[in-house]
Amino acid sequence: MSTEDRANSASLYSISEHDQPGKLRRLLTFVLRSWTLNLAGAMEFRLSFLLTAGMMIINNIVWIIFWGLYFNRFQVLNGWELHDVMMLWAVSAGGFGLMATFFGNASRIANIIATGQLDVYLAQPKPVLLHVLISRMSVSAIGDVLFALLVFAIFGDKSVAGIAKFGLALAIAAVIFIFFTVIVNCLAFWLGNTEGLSIQLFNALLTFTTYPTSIFKSWGKLVLFAVIPAGFISYLPIGLLREIDLPFLAGALAVSALLAAGGTLLFYRGLKRYASGNMMTLRR
Repeated sequence: MSTEDRANSASLYSISEHDQPGKLRRLLTFVLRSWTLNLAGAMEFRLSFLLTAGMMIINNIVWIIFWGLYFNRFQVLNGWELHDVMMLWAVSAGGFGLMATFFGNASRIANIIATGQLDVYLAQPKPVLLHVLISRMSVSAIGDVLFALLVFAIFGDKSVAGIAKFGLALAIAAVIFIFFTVIVNCLAFWLGNTEGLSIQLFNALLTFTTYPTSIFKSWGKLVLFAVIPAGFISYLPIGLLREIDLPFLAGALAVSALLAAGGTLLFYRGLKRYASGNMMTLRR
């Protein structure tokens, strides 16, 4: 069977999963089992796990201290207060943490394509993109998730509505992180090994999500909202958590959906161009 046939069958399989309740349950069981095994593997060396996650929390706290010192001297930054910046870090770290914890292979797709490792996933009757994404967990990212929850517990609105808005903000941020990463890594289908380029683009997204959007003007804001969609994450503390800005929220949801659809389509289109690495590898 050709690579194109395999890609088409994998895509059709992915769609059919959502049409049949029994298969959907098995797919959800597969995802949950993969996450459980990833976590069990991370917990095998508990001291290393605790140190890695703990160091990520400490790294984030250093930035929180920096912003705390800034707002101790200047109470407002172009309309942003200390509370807003704290929630900015909670949303950014939490969204990244969810991506890297549960879909940790997203940032390795370019390398997987370039080295022919997709053969392992094509040989199994699972949706290829989903299988790739959930096959790895970043231990340090668990620290980001815990940090986000800690900051929310200290600075966030802990009412039912506040918790719901924070959960929605994390979901939007995670989807943007996941599928922007998928898109930039899928360039490897057409350009060869683009691992370095993909890392640079992802780091640009991650960096700009940790700064208030109000410090950027004209062309800077255009880049944040139209080229690197960091603005749809970094503005969430103002446009959703502080007060629901319906046009912004609708735009953030639309961008998340477009990235998810575009990333999925791009991956399966690229899969038709994939050249097998003829790897003989078994996965559990």
